[in-house]
Amino acid sequence: MQFQRYSREDYLKLPEKPGIYKFLDKENTIIYVGKAKSLKKRVSSYFTKANLDNRKTYRLVSEIKQIEFVIVSSEFDALLLENNLIKEHQPRYNILLKDDKSFPSICITNERFPRIYSTRRIDHSKGEYFGPYTSVKAMNGVLDLIRKLHKIRTCKYNLSEENIKKKKFKVCLEYHIGNCLGPCEGLQSESDYLKDIDEARKILKGKIGIVSRSYKEKMQAASEELKFELAQSYKDKLDRLEKFQSRSLIVNQKITSTDVFTMTESSNEKSLFINYMKIENGAIVNSETIEVKKKIEEDNADVFRFSIFDLRKKYGSNNPFILTNYPVEGWENVEVIIPKIGDKKKLVELSHKNALFFKKEKFSRKSAQPNEAILQNLQSDLKLPELPVQIECFDNSNIQGTNPVASMVCFIDGKPSKSNYRKFNIKTVKGPDDFASMKEVVGRRYSYLKNEGLPFPQLIVIDGGKGQLSAACEALKELSIYGQIPIIGIAKKLEEIYFPDDDIPLYISKKSTSLKLIQQLRDEAHRFAITFHRQKRSKSSYSSALDEISGIGTKTKETLLREFKSISRLKQSAEKDLIDLIGKSKTNIVLEAIKKGDL
Repeated sequence: MQFQRYSREDYLKLPEKPGIYKFLDKENTIIYVGKAKSLKKRVSSYFTKANLDNRKTYRLVSEIKQIEFVIVSSEFDALLLENNLIKEHQPRYNILLKDDKSFPSICITNERFPRIYSTRRIDHSKGEYFGPYTSVKAMNGVLDLIRKLHKIRTCKYNLSEENIKKKKFKVCLEYHIGNCLGPCEGLQSESDYLKDIDEARKILKGKIGIVSRSYKEKMQAASEELKFELAQSYKDKLDRLEKFQSRSLIVNQKITSTDVFTMTESSNEKSLFINYMKIENGAIVNSETIEVKKKIEEDNADVFRFSIFDLRKKYGSNNPFILTNYPVEGWENVEVIIPKIGDKKKLVELSHKNALFFKKEKFSRKSAQPNEAILQNLQSDLKLPELPVQIECFDNSNIQGTNPVASMVCFIDGKPSKSNYRKFNIKTVKGPDDFASMKEVVGRRYSYLKNEGLPFPQLIVIDGGKGQLSAACEALKELSIYGQIPIIGIAKKLEEIYFPDDDIPLYISKKSTSLKLIQQLRDEAHRFAITFHRQKRSKSSYSSALDEISGIGTKTKETLLREFKSISRLKQSAEKDLIDLIGKSKTNIVLEAIKKGDL
């Protein structure tokens, strides 16, 4: 099965959708198969420090070179597909990472009147084994289904012909509650018992369709013979079997051997993205998504038809049905269906979801490439020693020195990294002094990075001209890191770029992508600083002279302002009204403050 493939460094680009992932080593060998409710979160967890402390996980992660995945509709579908893939590929870490336990299997013993039970110990001399199962819950679900459909014994008696004739055993509780037909006392013949075992074996092999048809035939035969109770029992079994099947798109025997093809076109109409899913015996056994580039004036239908032909040939498919979202003509002995409702429609939607995701990722990668070109232009224009992958930009904000704040925004790979944005309250500067404020915040930022041993950015941008730039440089000199980080200032009027110790500014073309990136950084830092300043100013506007009076708390202040609306109306109020509102002791505190002129 071919899945969409990423390198191990791109694990954060995986979708937050349920699906299956595979880890491959340097030789493209599958070393682990897993399921996930969210592919991105689950795969990311392997690369966290907490998980890497586990010796086995660390060894697994160290061998990962490629990651493959496919999106499915639900976590249950992911479980079933994972189980199929583990059986097919037997990845070695699927055993090592399960607490040193092997996966459980189901055994049909080779004794007379065979038993069916789950086990982790494989001994082929004892019988036939099915599995392994990655989920005990899923395995127990299969066992429960078999026991509801068939009367299989659970005892460990040696039911030899001789022992039954000698009547060595008595029927147990399972017989009395209807779960067993009593072969231990010869109440059920061996041939009848083996028929149930044969049908159970077919279920374990995944041949549920054969069992379903058998039940239907027996139900109809019993009905024709007027054995309605027997017919009802077969109907109940059939209902249980169909309920078990209908829980999943990955295993659904209602959908016979079928190919699913879906197509979506790129926005520039130059490519088609086509997903293929091969269904055999109701299970998805192959899935692949491809991009096909169209030639000039080539029709979508023709490209889609040829791609279907190639993919069917590649996977050796002779399935008589094709489910699709786009009409395809010109097929012999193949029925093409565009389903409108039901499970077939859901399969088409699942396939289309994979095609759409592949297209989205393809174009997001392409759109990411120009950012590198922009950064290269910026490196060239500013004569930087290395590519400015991380850029930090600073700006101040205040109104006549009130509520002074500053902001720092961070761009990584030419895009805003909002988790790395920082706000600064100015602590050491009194009054409107932009230069001193800039020196303070730059010093605080890079003192922290230096003390914590964190990496410096490849470029610092200061919103301002020579004055602000000089203040920022002083902060770097005091930290003894001046010259280690390239730093520039951008003046607003003429968009002049200033360098330290250079009076002549650099003028970059207004059409240059380099200047546009610097402007974007400057404007984002300004927006972030203004927003923070407004929040702080808005918060301070709620303060009043009552805040300065000792003994008057927040609740009392809110009560007074709610009642009198303003300090001037509070001063004009009667003492009796105040006592009724806040009590005598606090009224005395307020009246004393009014007398002193504090209010």
